[in-house]
Amino acid sequence: MKLSLSVRIAEASCKTKLNVPFGDLVQLAAELGYGAICMRASAGGIGTPHSELQRMRGEIERAGLYVSMVTADSDVPLNNEHGPDSLKNIGPSLDVAAALGCDLIRVCLKNEADIETARRAADEAAQRGIRLAHQCHTTTLFESVDRMLEVLDRIGRSNFGLIYEPANLMLCGESYGLQSLLRLQPFLMNVYVQNHRVDPAGPVELETWCLGVRRFHHIPIWEPGGVDFPEVFAALRQIGYQGFVTIHQAYAELMGPRDAAVRTAEYLRSLGGIE
Repeated sequence: MKLSLSVRIAEASCKTKLNVPFGDLVQLAAELGYGAICMRASAGGIGTPHSELQRMRGEIERAGLYVSMVTADSDVPLNNEHGPDSLKNIGPSLDVAAALGCDLIRVCLKNEADIETARRAADEAAQRGIRLAHQCHTTTLFESVDRMLEVLDRIGRSNFGLIYEPANLMLCGESYGLQSLLRLQPFLMNVYVQNHRVDPAGPVELETWCLGVRRFHHIPIWEPGGVDFPEVFAALRQIGYQGFVTIHQAYAELMGPRDAAVRTAEYLRSLGGIE
């Protein structure tokens, strides 16, 4: 497994801009031995000039890194009603991925009609050698393991897969360990890690379709009481996963990007299986 650092680690709460210069994040990732940067529109996306995306790609590659995945517009991570819009016109997202030298794009499905749209988008992406993937996420068609497997089967495209993310599965009351990973393995294209501690009096809330509003605390990945990451990494090793593990934690309210990137990498490497 290889570590990827998401720009979300330094993203403002609005999810549309960074709190630090992009170049600082690239250098931080390289210094700490990460293998890639996970790009979001807060750093560069469909609203970024092509020449600027190419400049950013050069900066990333000179640091010895890759782009592991692209989230090309802000509506996808905001998971709002416009989240699926990029599927209806996937071309601009494909252009962003191509400019950054990346073959994986995160997308969003929220309604039944989005399944057919996803098929067409995947077909267009396949013509350019690009894959599409959906995160395990609340208030989407990917809340529960059973439902996401049904949707993936109905999409039926080899270049459309899954971003496994145990914290969202936990919020939805789903099992996220080995048995779930064995079922999801054929579709697995990326792994996100972030951590929550569920608490009915917690300061953060997310709506779920399966369990209603869930309240929780954002906590560091290494802090107990949330996702059982030793279990997660043991399961990933057992299924032979060799792809990217992306640090997807929103750390802005917890600590600075450097401390977060250092301590998270140290902790995940201590669990075994990270190159």
